[in-house]
Amino acid sequence: MRASLTDYIKSWPLYALPHHAISRLIYKLTRIESAYVPKAIVKFSKVFNVDLQQAINPDPTSYKTFNAFFTRPIKPELRPIANTDLVSPVDGCISQIDTIKQGEIFQAKGHYYTAQALLGGDDKIAKIFAQGWFTTIYLSPRDYHRIHMPCAGTLRQQIHIPGRLFSVAPHTARTVPNLFARNERVVALFDTEYGEMAMVLVGAINVAAIETVWDGLITPPKGKQLSSKEYSNQEVSLKKGEEMGRFNMGSTVILLFTKDAPAFSNEMVADLPLIMGQGISG
Repeated sequence: MRASLTDYIKSWPLYALPHHAISRLIYKLTRIESAYVPKAIVKFSKVFNVDLQQAINPDPTSYKTFNAFFTRPIKPELRPIANTDLVSPVDGCISQIDTIKQGEIFQAKGHYYTAQALLGGDDKIAKIFAQGWFTTIYLSPRDYHRIHMPCAGTLRQQIHIPGRLFSVAPHTARTVPNLFARNERVVALFDTEYGEMAMVLVGAINVAAIETVWDGLITPPKGKQLSSKEYSNQEVSLKKGEEMGRFNMGSTVILLFTKDAPAFSNEMVADLPLIMGQGISG
């Protein structure tokens, strides 16, 4: 789908906004304990059509902060893990899904970015995924915001890449060049039975925090420099479907697999809604 004039009108003001200042304010507001929190949860749920009955705690008054509601756990029986090689790591909607062609990843009609840029400029890591598979999954504000493993894996490296915090909604994907390679993000590199896998957690405006289960809160960061942690001497192994991290508010997860990994199912196409645990491989 080509960008419309409306898309550009909605996206242009984002260039001038103080992305990080707004997001840090949201971070603080969503952690305030107040008698207004349940009312805000009810209103938010109505506006964004959130099904609270899917939550382990469906009662709005059970959440002390808005962030506790937003990162709420879902009843496990509602998210069974499919008996396929790969499963969806999140509830969301496929933005794009394809092979990585000549080191480039398709963002939207007329827009590509490189795997090297997405992975923080590391050409050696990018070459691992040459001619491999990728999928970009967008999480809207109404979605479940915990992130799970698409297959079993052992953590090898985590990279935090500072950047802007543009919205990652469909209209910005169609209009902002290199969107996912210029936004702040966390890259988790895993060794799996199918080869190496990268899970890229992309931040966005109002996404005031990205967490991983092994390192806790990664953003907001204390600095503006790219940082990397090696985990070869620390055994961090996670099973398929096990939680690996979470977002505040909506954002995007990008999965990268090598060319030898299981192919995505032919049913997996752009704009297809997914639920966590749903099979995505053929």
